[in-house]
Amino acid sequence: MIFSYNWLKEYIENPPAPKDLSRALTMTGTEVESVSESSPSISGVVTATVLGCVRHPNADRLQLCEVTDGKETFAIVCGARNMKPGDRVALALDGAELPGGVRIKRSRIRGVESEGMMCSEVELGIKDTSDGIMILPQDTPVGRDINEVLGLKDFMMEVGVTPNRADLLSVRGLAREVSAVTGVLFREKDFTVVENGGLVDDYISVSIE
Repeated sequence: MIFSYNWLKEYIENPPAPKDLSRALTMTGTEVESVSESSPSISGVVTATVLGCVRHPNADRLQLCEVTDGKETFAIVCGARNMKPGDRVALALDGAELPGGVRIKRSRIRGVESEGMMCSEVELGIKDTSDGIMILPQDTPVGRDINEVLGLKDFMMEVGVTPNRADLLSVRGLAREVSAVTGVLFREKDFTVVENGGLVDDYISVSIE
């Protein structure tokens, strides 16, 4: 069974690092056969705040935005218009690498220097389509690596489950085992579903012949 370390953390508070967890499980009879990092090829992208946007002096469809990572302020030329002052965004700085081998560098766009790029979900490889720049929650800390903030960095762990341990054939079951083995706190999740739209019998019926 292959499971996500990040998914496990939804049930476990502060679990051991993947390699330490692998060793602990293996030594108690639940063999971890492999641990591999699973992360998008993103580097040099940090969370930032939009300070202001004005029309590009030489292009009607472009904006010149002032963006800060909490330490420095950058001039960014952007074609999207869905952001406003105060918004938290993902800022790819000079030298950043994005999925698909895209490398960001300073450039002059219609005579104005752009020191990086504000990213959409598509450019970060998170979604197939987007309506503009990705706007992060307002309480997102500034100056943090986007992989950390969005939980993009993950580890895939492959566990050899023996026939007598069917309880480990789910992330929830593995989380209980990790809690028992390491002593870290297991926290149950509530999956309450709000039903609406009438009774299913009003829409479909099943007959077994």
